[in-house]
Amino acid sequence: MRKQLIAWLFEKTQKGYTRYFKKNKKPWGITKRELLLYPEESFGHHLGLFLQKHGFELIPKVERHDAYHVITGYGTRVEDEIALQYLCFGNGKRSLYLFGVMFLGTMILPDYLPYYLNSFQKGKNCHHFHGYDYSKMLEVPLSDFRHIIFSNNQQLQHDI
Repeated sequence: MRKQLIAWLFEKTQKGYTRYFKKNKKPWGITKRELLLYPEESFGHHLGLFLQKHGFELIPKVERHDAYHVITGYGTRVEDEIALQYLCFGNGKRSLYLFGVMFLGTMILPDYLPYYLNSFQKGKNCHHFHGYDYSKMLEVPLSDFRHIIFSNNQQLQHDI
């Protein structure tokens, strides 16, 4: 029930977020089908696989969010979405939406706090990744991209 509430809040706030907070951002203009045409080892192809696996298409103006999932390996369960925001916060990302997700997620699902705090620490310990223009990185091999961001001793989630 608590997870359903958060999922509903995500769904209801998504349009407003893109309309009011991302109004000057240009969409990538690429489809899942086009992403799947990239070389198999590329970030773009893996992004397409992620979208296909979960039955998603890229959401215009917030495509970067799905890129975060692919780069970090975080899944799409409600607790993973919140943990991903903690990871991004640890990595230096700041936004009103991120703070809202962290606050409400922690208040509604406090039993995942150790997971959230671990994710925050991972974000602090990896190289800066939240500011990339991922639309220009689609041909980069995913393994190379991850190697740049995460040190060898950092364990990634593997839910792609």
